[in-house]
Parts: sequence; structure tokens; C-alpha cells
Amino acid sequence: MSDVAIRVENLGKRFRIGASQPRYRTLRDTLMDSLKKPFQSVQRRFSGSPFSAGTPEETEFWALRDLSFDVQQGEVIGIIGRNGAGKSTLLKILSRITEPTSGLVEIHGRVGSLLEVGTGFHPELTGRENIFLNGAILGMRRKEVQSKFDEIVAFAEVEKFLDTPVRHYSSGMYTRLAFAVAAHLEPEVLLVDEVLAVGDASFQRKCLNKMDDVGKQGRTVFFVSHNMPSITRLCQRVLMLDQGRLANDGPAHKVAAAYLASGIGTTARREWPDSLRAPGNEVARLLSVTIRTEVGEVCDAADIRRPVGLEMEFRVLKPGYVLVPNFHVLNDEGTYVFCVNDHDPEWRRRPRPEGIFTSTAWIPGNYLAEGGLIVGAAVSTLDPVIVHFYEKDAVSFQVIDQTDGETARGDYAGPFPGVVRPLLPWTTTFRPHLVSTTQESKSLAGS
Repeated sequence: MSDVAIRVENLGKRFRIGASQPRYRTLRDTLMDSLKKPFQSVQRRFSGSPFSAGTPEETEFWALRDLSFDVQQGEVIGIIGRNGAGKSTLLKILSRITEPTSGLVEIHGRVGSLLEVGTGFHPELTGRENIFLNGAILGMRRKEVQSKFDEIVAFAEVEKFLDTPVRHYSSGMYTRLAFAVAAHLEPEVLLVDEVLAVGDASFQRKCLNKMDDVGKQGRTVFFVSHNMPSITRLCQRVLMLDQGRLANDGPAHKVAAAYLASGIGTTARREWPDSLRAPGNEVARLLSVTIRTEVGEVCDAADIRRPVGLEMEFRVLKPGYVLVPNFHVLNDEGTYVFCVNDHDPEWRRRPRPEGIFTSTAWIPGNYLAEGGLIVGAAVSTLDPVIVHFYEKDAVSFQVIDQTDGETARGDYAGPFPGVVRPLLPWTTTFRPHLVSTTQESKSLAGS
């Protein structure tokens, strides 16, 4: 038996833009058209013009084109890409909501999908009725749904409203029940599109853990998200779409790093072999910038717990200047995380001779927040202030948090704000409340 859960070969989806779509015609429409036809002919004869506006010209738009990949059973796959890349169209084809224009899709097993909040729910039916309705849509017998019923209700936390029509549910209740139904009715393939953008932190953590469990049970998960930290924590493999085509396919952290770098054209290492074209002036020029692990490897994805080095190599062309290397670190939202100057005592306040220097700033583990970081490299003179070069977007890398509870995140799985995420020492004191404050005061006074 093949271990392939999904096979996609040369998949394409075409939409027609500008074409008027025929609507459903009633008997009344047909009769009215037959009565109007003689008058429309006369009107065209007397008022027609070669310059009259016609119907909009029909154009074609390919949301997906020549897409091919295989997914093994039990894989948790992330799908990323910019808006309009074709992510949601792909999931709609896999869930059989949309027919492909060309190509082949093979899916082995039942498919459960949560592409929008409450997909497949009937607003007039109660929560209980919708659970059984979704089970029937998946081809499950009533006994099978009943065996999972208590788990679904407990996960969704909607016991009190189980017999209330879902149109009265809040968005959070709707989302919890929809995800619980999609994840617990044991589909062989689970498709999830940005559902974690809705709901509170506790629910998001439950969703992440549940999707992880689904993968460990040998079932396949497709997870579409713009949230790179969630993608890298949950998925082992990521597909990156660009204008409907497969632009990258590989380990989650590498593809996520490439995706973040694609907007600025940087990677974890960048070199300028031609010194005449390298950033700089007659005093100093930049040769390379590299992100490194503590063992010296080039690092495009850093474990949040481990140190990471920011390294620049530069050439001093004119001696006698007190030069200060400095790094500027921004997150992928453009917020400054920090700026740091070189304080190496060997060269602080000392003029540098001609030659090649390699300066490295080490960021300790459990200091940076997860997500994408962009690094700028500069060399300056402070008195007077002269910037000899500043390569603003020199390199970029991804910081990957863990879900083992050993980082500053602890057992929390939701969005974690802040530009840094230090693991700080905590102390706790405890005093048992055995007696009232008044009794305690009297006892102390009596002693």
C-alpha cells in the first residue's frame, strides 16, 4: 500500500475575469424576453452605433499553474505565500469545493476542512445537530460520530449552548466548535486555513496541540498561515507558492527564511567580492556579513535557546581612523529590535591599520523573540561622526521557538508579543494563610 496521502500533478486553476456569468433563468424570464425581442431589434436598427459600449472583454487569470507535489501520510505541511499566491485556491480544490481546470489530484482517505469559520455549518441548526451533519458529510455513521461526541463538546467548551442554533453563537464559540468537529471526526487529511487568527490564546494552543496530535496519529495536516512562528513550530515541511506556482519546497525553517528574505533579497550570508563595488568609501569597505551558530556554521534558522553570531568582514584601506563596527537589527515588521556597537577592548579607541578585520557580536540564547530578523551592518567613526558604510538590509535569519516548555514561552502556545523574549530568573515566596491577620497580630504581641 502506498504511503502517499495526496498526489498533485500539473494542477491548474483558471478564472475568467470580466465575463458576465449567466444567471439562473425562470420561465417568466424566457416569456418576457420573447415579448421584448421585436422591440429590441427596432431599437438596435435606429439607435445602434459602432461606438456603443459592448460587454467587458473576457480575460484569463491562472490562480494555480503546473503545480506538482506528493504528501506522505502523517506529514504536517505548511503552505505559505503572499496574498494572491494561490494558497486558498489549492485548499478549496483539495477539499473538493472547487474543480481544477487542468491536472490531477489524488487524495487517499476522508478530508476534513476548516477553510473558513463554520464551514459546513447550518446557522439554523443547533450545535448538536451540526456535529452530526458534519459527520454525515464526511460519510461517517451516526455511531461513529456519537463515539467522538463528548470529546468534541469538551474541546469546544460549548456544553451550555449545545442545543442553541449556531447563528446565536459568538465568533469564538463558532470557531471552537468548527475546529473541534473538523479535527475530531478522524479525517485522514485535515485542511486548515488561517483558523488560528481567530480565538483566544488558550484555544490557539489547543488547536496547535491537536494538529500536532493528528500528525502523530499518522494523519495528514495541511496548514495555511501567514504566521511564520506558528508554521515553523507546527510543520516539518513547507510549500511556498508564488503567483500560483510552487516556488519552494523543503524543511519548514529553511523555506520560512527564504520567504522572509524574498521581499528584501537577502540570506544568512552575503558577500561583496569586488571591493570597488562593495559598500564603503576610501577608508573602509564591507566584504561580507554572515549569521553564524556557536560552532561557526552559517545559520538561516536559529534555535531561540542557542547563541547566534552577527559577523561582518571589512577591509580598512586608509589607516589612522578609530573605527566602530555596528549592527542594526529589525524584525520583519520593520521595528528596531536593537542597535549594538563594537566594544572589543583590543580595538576600542584605537586607530586601525590597513588590513581585513572580522568583527562578531554574539547574541545570547533566550534573548531574541521568534520570527524573522533583518540585520544591517555599518562601520562608523564617532569623533566626528562619519558613516563609512551602512548596508541596511545585509542579511536575514529566522528565530525558531520550541514547544517543549523549556523557553520563555513556557506552556503558552499563542501569539507572544515583544521584540525580545528573555528567559528571566523568577523567585517565589509562600506563606500559608492559616490564621486571620488579627489573630496573627495578637499572637505576635503576646510573645
